[in-house]
Amino acid sequence: MSKVKHFFPAGLALSIGLIGALLVLYAWHLPPFRSAVETTDNAYVRAQVTMISPQSAGYVTAVTVHDFQTVKAGTPLFQIDDRIYAQKLKQAQATLEMKRAALENSEQSERAAQARIRSSEAEIASAIAALDVARSTARRTEALLARGVSTQSSADQARSTLAQAEALVHKSQAALDVSREDLRSIRVNRDSLQADIANAQAAVELATIDLHNTSIVAPIDGTLGEIGVRLGQYVSAGTQLAALVPARRWVIANFKETQLAGIQIGQAVSFRVDALQGTALAGHVEAFSPATGSEFTVLKSDNATGNFTKVTQRLPVRIAIDPDQAQAALLAPGMSVVVRIDTAPSERDGKHPS
Repeated sequence: MSKVKHFFPAGLALSIGLIGALLVLYAWHLPPFRSAVETTDNAYVRAQVTMISPQSAGYVTAVTVHDFQTVKAGTPLFQIDDRIYAQKLKQAQATLEMKRAALENSEQSERAAQARIRSSEAEIASAIAALDVARSTARRTEALLARGVSTQSSADQARSTLAQAEALVHKSQAALDVSREDLRSIRVNRDSLQADIANAQAAVELATIDLHNTSIVAPIDGTLGEIGVRLGQYVSAGTQLAALVPARRWVIANFKETQLAGIQIGQAVSFRVDALQGTALAGHVEAFSPATGSEFTVLKSDNATGNFTKVTQRLPVRIAIDPDQAQAALLAPGMSVVVRIDTAPSERDGKHPS
């Protein structure tokens, strides 16, 4: 009887220990409880949240939306005081008109220079004609003087007239050269004027962009978060005014590296969201991260120094949410998710991360 009494507590303790060991093996999915179903609660709903920020600085003159409002792309959200930017645009436009007027004046100057060239060419022709007359007169006077018919004073006058005619031809040719150089200078300066116009046009476009940036609109369809700006507040470039959450959602599940062996792209996924009281939703494996989460940290550990303790890493797996699920519209980025993937072989083909 005493042996039975001693055996019973020992057997009970052994049974409890065995049950505890089996529970641990089951909880960690170790043999003989290894399952083809991989699960993780290190998973969250994600979306491409856009932070709305101004590109221009100024006082906010209008806030046309409110917290958590659904908006369409192009919906006006905020307005920044645009008076300074409007005046800068007018100033840039005035400068552009001034540069264009300078170019028109240059074109007029070119036409005037061409007219002066034609005038100089006519003067040269007239001077050459006068020179021919002066030469003929000088030859006749010299001949008459040799025969004693003409006086010496007449011959001197003829020589003087010939010299003046020759000088007038040289003067007219020099005036033509000056007119041609003036034309070249005007044409060379034209390139500078055209560059000034291009620069002024760029200034107008920049001023237009700055003025346009004072009106902040929704870049995409989505739902706004909390509005972080108030009427009359001064904001600068980069100030976060609000967050815009698009309708498209997905799930990022961070599986341990020891769970990835049977997971393939395209596999069906079942997941439950804590906020929806465990409502089951369906999806499929869409993509694998190119590296484990530890590789994206700012301060990476150096496993080559000190004592080493192996830590199982996790690889983010992107899960697309299947369409036509009413509860999917209630998902919000950041919600906690429990993901379940049956990795048992199936007819569906897929890719394994390698």
